[in-house]
Amino acid sequence: MVYSGAVDRIIGRPPPVTGDVVLVADGTEKPIGWGLYNSVSMFCVRLMQLEDEALRDPSCALNVERLLEIRIIAAAALREQLGLPSANKNAYRLVNSEGDRLSGLIVDIFGDEAVVASSAAWVEKYQEQIKVCISKINHINHVTWRPSIDILKEEGLNLSDSRGVDLSNSPKLVKVVENDILYLVSLEGQKTGFYADQRENRQYISSISEGQKVLDICCYTGGFALNAASGGALSVTGVDSSSSAINIAKENIVLNNLDSGMISFVKDDATHFMKTAIAEGNSWDIVILDPPKLAPSRKVLQSASGMYRNLNSLAMQITRRGGLLMTCSCSGAMTQSGMFLRVLQASCASIFL
Repeated sequence: MVYSGAVDRIIGRPPPVTGDVVLVADGTEKPIGWGLYNSVSMFCVRLMQLEDEALRDPSCALNVERLLEIRIIAAAALREQLGLPSANKNAYRLVNSEGDRLSGLIVDIFGDEAVVASSAAWVEKYQEQIKVCISKINHINHVTWRPSIDILKEEGLNLSDSRGVDLSNSPKLVKVVENDILYLVSLEGQKTGFYADQRENRQYISSISEGQKVLDICCYTGGFALNAASGGALSVTGVDSSSSAINIAKENIVLNNLDSGMISFVKDDATHFMKTAIAEGNSWDIVILDPPKLAPSRKVLQSASGMYRNLNSLAMQITRRGGLLMTCSCSGAMTQSGMFLRVLQASCASIFL
């Protein structure tokens, strides 16, 4: 990334516009690499290749289409080396933005469905080329495009909400398997429809849940709760404010032949549920707190910090002494700022001091 504040000057007439390929050089005009320009974003240039890489592989130099093809093929090959997909795991992340050196591009795979989460202007510009590259992967039959409307506004794109999900060639619900647990995934749901990046954490919760009383706050469609139940938990409760998510979570109980007397899902606001639990003296051995993105940008970081602090303070109070609280943040602005640990410390201090 090249931040806008790090740019001394822009050379060229006419000046570049958003989505253009640009060369980046240091103060002595020695080339650093090339990338994709954005005239309004704090990410002025998303670097695609460093200079030494471009020299080693000139076939990709300044060629976005070729680079996309190479990087997506490489991402698929890496997942294949990791055993993805497999008979007991066909939900996974194919492209992980900067992790696969395609900043702003997320691709999750659900069986033969690929769901693209776009959060950069350049990704929108090269939408058709990206779809073609993904479609070439052997087991992919459909590609669903999901632009992140709010994030793209900061990239200078104002897309109508009607463009949020294109399901013209895809089903609305797909059935997938992860670690031998079956899930219904809504392609109209949050983000790509399923939190593929939490796979190892879900598996860990399964491994420690035997004989435990487990609470999954902001459970969405029940990922952690279902793993806890599969792992032999004594009782499992999932809580979410979304009716559609809770309905799918309940269907997932049936799908996995789990005992509905042992696992249940409740539609409720997380704060209200936890305050009620505290008032009634209820506690759990394992509490999972995985709220939605409360800080989509640095602008709201301060107010979001207060919300994270309050949620975690409540969650700590309903975790039994000696129990385990697993708390998460999917807000990049929060984790990148280094504030999350301080927020947790403040939550703890508010209870015990």
